[in-house]
Amino acid sequence: MGVSDVIIYDTTLRDGEQTPGVNLNAKEKLEIAKQLKNLNVDIIEAGFPIASNGDFEAVKLIANEVKGVGVSALARASRADIDRAYEALKGAERPRIHVFIATSDIHLKYKLKMSREEALNKAVEMVAYAKSKLQDVQFSAEDATRSDWDYLAKVYESVIDAGATTINIPDTVGYTTPGEFAQLIDYLKTHVKNIDKVAISVHCHNDLGLAVANSLTAALNGVRQIEVTINGLGERAGNAALEEVVMALNTRKDYYKRNVNINTQQIYRTSRLVSTLTGISVQPNKAIVGANAFAHEAGIHQHGVLSERSTYEIMTPESIGLSHSSIVLGKHSGRHAFEARLKELGYNLDPEAINKAFERFKDLADKKKTVLDQDIEAIVENKSISVPEIYQLEFVQISSGSNITPTATVGIKRENEVVQAAECGDGPVDAVFKAIEKAVGQEVELEDYFLKSVTGGKDALGEVTVKISKNGKVFLGHGLSIDVIEASARAFVNAINRMMVELPGDKSDGGRD
Repeated sequence: MGVSDVIIYDTTLRDGEQTPGVNLNAKEKLEIAKQLKNLNVDIIEAGFPIASNGDFEAVKLIANEVKGVGVSALARASRADIDRAYEALKGAERPRIHVFIATSDIHLKYKLKMSREEALNKAVEMVAYAKSKLQDVQFSAEDATRSDWDYLAKVYESVIDAGATTINIPDTVGYTTPGEFAQLIDYLKTHVKNIDKVAISVHCHNDLGLAVANSLTAALNGVRQIEVTINGLGERAGNAALEEVVMALNTRKDYYKRNVNINTQQIYRTSRLVSTLTGISVQPNKAIVGANAFAHEAGIHQHGVLSERSTYEIMTPESIGLSHSSIVLGKHSGRHAFEARLKELGYNLDPEAINKAFERFKDLADKKKTVLDQDIEAIVENKSISVPEIYQLEFVQISSGSNITPTATVGIKRENEVVQAAECGDGPVDAVFKAIEKAVGQEVELEDYFLKSVTGGKDALGEVTVKISKNGKVFLGHGLSIDVIEASARAFVNAINRMMVELPGDKSDGGRD
């Protein structure tokens, strides 16, 4: 890595998972971590091990199985937190403990109930303790951008002396502005006498819509590391989006003069996977990865793009992995053509996974004349959201119309028994959900229901995401079918299966940055 390179520290699995309503299991976190490795991020912040047993196991799984990338775990300035992080990280090739404590007066007074001196001493003590466990220790001064600059400089200087190898400047509440942030970075560079011994990092939140702008300002001012999430996920308004930071640095390398080691052709694939597994859809006008990012509707724009793409496109769809193949897939397409298309789309599946995906492709091709790239992505990624199938949907039938009460009958299989149930509802989907609840003997609250078309056309696949809750815990489910009622039923059963096997961890953040 050259001196002008920017380290991309991805915190999708830690800060990103703090997005309200998101609850990833260990298998899903591992799948995202493997894709982040394909994306070639430098460091994966895999979680906050002390938060729950589930978080601990996920960090441990990623540390043990994802090699060739740094793996970081968060810890408060506490021996118990650091011990837990160290235990989870033992199997990593390049482990890092990320220690944090708040430094702003508002956090010290109302949250930590500490004096400045107490917080400083605690930071130094715990960085030194983490250093006794691992060589690579990152320190974050939570709410740095609302902290007193003199005190902040003193804290950073002290933790560097204690062994920190990276110091992070978090804009925890998205409060700063690009000009002010540049001044703070410059101030720290000139007032922290040992700052040349460490890498400087930034972690920007998006409360004022400035996370990417602030991160890019930091890059312009020489910071070594930028912390990001896929699709800008995170608490409240989220974090700086990896895809936007990376493509800005790449597209405007003439201005920023900084390099990143990201494989940009894996950006779209990564965005799609994270969106599917978290249940958080990407808005159509989202920069880089939104459905409209490379769409041109205005006549003058269309004419320009057809004449010369650079008239209205500053980057190509191919640069983020949106390839446009001339191969049309249908029911007569063979396994070889299908496997080649998977590789073009950025999928590297094992033979068994390819076989299963091909079976689903052939089933879909029997119902659709042409199977598009988006269809292939949907059938591959929807299957990745797998939980043990305690319950399986055998069939669903509905009777509905403008002048009759919607009625649904379902068959739900558990082990070797199929239970049938019928219910009425306010609409066909409501009736189906009530019938499923009756068949499985579970009552749940439907928190959210989202239906989208994977492609255009009358034969488009319907992709349904549901969120259900029970006893205050939320569970996500997905379903896919040309029949949107069937897709809804499959999503509901998938969510119930998840509920039956998962106990989501306590996601209280303890004041994370």
